[in-house]
Amino acid sequence: MHAVSVSGLKHNPADALRQARSSLVVVLNRDQPDAVLIGLEQGGVLQAPGVRAALATALFRDGELSLARAARVAEMDVSSFISHLGRLGIPAIRLTATETNTDLDTLELWLQSSSPMPAR
Repeated sequence: MHAVSVSGLKHNPADALRQARSSLVVVLNRDQPDAVLIGLEQGGVLQAPGVRAALATALFRDGELSLARAARVAEMDVSSFISHLGRLGIPAIRLTATETNTDLDTLELWLQSSSPMPAR
């Protein structure tokens, strides 16, 4: 087990992450344990069935990862990840009412501009 202070973590996060690959790293805030870093490679956690997909899904659902990045974490192509989200009832695209209305207005303008011109 290793320990690192918050300032040590701030100044050299790569060292703490490197240490977390082999054992737990306790983050100390004013000499009090505040957090624990655990390397996900320890004990083959990421290789267990469904772990990558579950991790990517939770991070996407909570807005921490984009759709494409979450798909990479899950080791899926984007379309497979979208299908995965759909099976779980998680929307792949989240728009506000204003964004939806703006998109619909844009679509309407595009459809009008791309329709054939009337013959003279």
